[in-house]
Amino acid sequence: MKVAMAQMNAYLGDFVGNRRKIQEKVKQAKAEGAEIIVFPEASLFGYHPMDLLERPEVVKAQLKELAKLHKEIPEGVAVLVGAITESKNKKGKPYQNSAVLLRIGKAAKIFAKQLLPTYDVFDEARHIEPGQVAKNFFSYKGKKILVTVCEDIWAWNHKGSPKYSHYGANPLAKIKKSDVDLILNLSASPFTDVKKQARLLTVEATAKALKAPLVYVNMVGAQDELIFDGGSFAVDKKGKVIAQAIHFQEDLNIVDVDKLSGEKQPSLKDVNEVRRQAIVLGLRDFVKKTGFKKLVLGSSGGIDSALCICLAADAVGPSNVTTIALPSKFNDSKSEKLAKQLAENLGTEFLTLPIQDSYEQVKDVFDSSTGHKGFDLVNENLQARLRGLFLMAMSNFSGAMLIATSNKSELAMGYSTLYGDMNGGIMPIGDLLKTEVYDLAKHYNQEAEVIPSEIITRPPSAELAPNQKDSDSLPPYPQLDSRVEKFVEGLSPARGELDKRVLSSLMRSEFKRWQSPPILKVSEHAFGMGRRLPLAHCALK
Repeated sequence: MKVAMAQMNAYLGDFVGNRRKIQEKVKQAKAEGAEIIVFPEASLFGYHPMDLLERPEVVKAQLKELAKLHKEIPEGVAVLVGAITESKNKKGKPYQNSAVLLRIGKAAKIFAKQLLPTYDVFDEARHIEPGQVAKNFFSYKGKKILVTVCEDIWAWNHKGSPKYSHYGANPLAKIKKSDVDLILNLSASPFTDVKKQARLLTVEATAKALKAPLVYVNMVGAQDELIFDGGSFAVDKKGKVIAQAIHFQEDLNIVDVDKLSGEKQPSLKDVNEVRRQAIVLGLRDFVKKTGFKKLVLGSSGGIDSALCICLAADAVGPSNVTTIALPSKFNDSKSEKLAKQLAENLGTEFLTLPIQDSYEQVKDVFDSSTGHKGFDLVNENLQARLRGLFLMAMSNFSGAMLIATSNKSELAMGYSTLYGDMNGGIMPIGDLLKTEVYDLAKHYNQEAEVIPSEIITRPPSAELAPNQKDSDSLPPYPQLDSRVEKFVEGLSPARGELDKRVLSSLMRSEFKRWQSPPILKVSEHAFGMGRRLPLAHCALK
């Protein structure tokens, strides 16, 4: 039996477009000899719908397209598509997250997801009624096939990934091995830089436990902060990989589950290239799916903005990126020169909008009206906010989305200015530690000097005060980054003065992160929608 892994990029809410894409892939898969064609979780609706599910008319529109899709399934194939379906439990939640089996001339069969994640970025139980995995079987061409949806296979307490089990009971543990010839899994599993290994362990545990091959089909693309990396694959009953789809692109990969063979796309091994492709995909889809075509961002001559410019150029093309230097009297003359050189290297548009005159006028008005004297944080943030003002003006003028360039280390310490450098529609490196920013910048320069080397080697500075350096306000980045990992991703207690300083800053600056643009998630625990700390509290301040 040949099973097609139809790895696709679903646009949330574009039911007509998603249906047409599914139809195209079904036609292609049948032409290549597939008998079962499996799409990702929520492939018709898009993932995750969140509170769109509070609007019944939206779900009805999707179900209308599901009915159209069913009528157009060709002879000789079975299609499993991810969709939101209506729950029959009138006392429960209104909808189910389902895999829907479509065959011409037969009624649609619905297999509802049982394990509904409510951790990190997930909150499926808010609107979704659980199904029962034990009922999710169908027979096809002499095979007994078990259908699972994403999280349904994640309740194993397997060695190497214990933190992925969030459930008291594993619904697969009660299924008899003799009842299963093949397992199909439809997933919308967000990318993190360690998720690939966790998926492999989980799929291997499932295949071994039920002694059956497993075909795992994952979504590709991005939605808001989440990046879906694809990487669909199939394993034999011992968990050995027999087919592998590409990462970060749509793909159609046919696996023969009888002969245990299929195409194996090469896997990415360089962590920096993996992160680059993930962020580029996340940025490209965010821009496209929110209706923008161009990007604008400040170019300070520093490492963060330089990396963001490279990512932006990869995402939408250099001709669609405008970079802007915003110098004041505190800027090193090299900064603008380096920013211009970077633009020339990449082929992006480059502009200079000096802020000094505007700053002097605003400072004079503020000082004369309030009695403020001297130079302090007020003056620094006035400059940062004027830069933000000019950048937003350019966004309005050009119709381009503004990118915010803060990294995870700065965000953790509150080393950023609200309505200044935090302005923007998306924050692509907000989940990269400063040391990871340097690593990715160096990765861009592996074959040629894309980022001027002095940008990488010069001490980082906000250039808002005389001779200012980040090290004046922050611990050395290697020390800081280890603490950010410890407190944000590891959730460890503070030990020692530096630990306490970082944790205190982290807790006190939460209000800034609540007002941050969306942050593309690449780590296990990112700032953003998956991190829900209160603002008004006295804990660890």
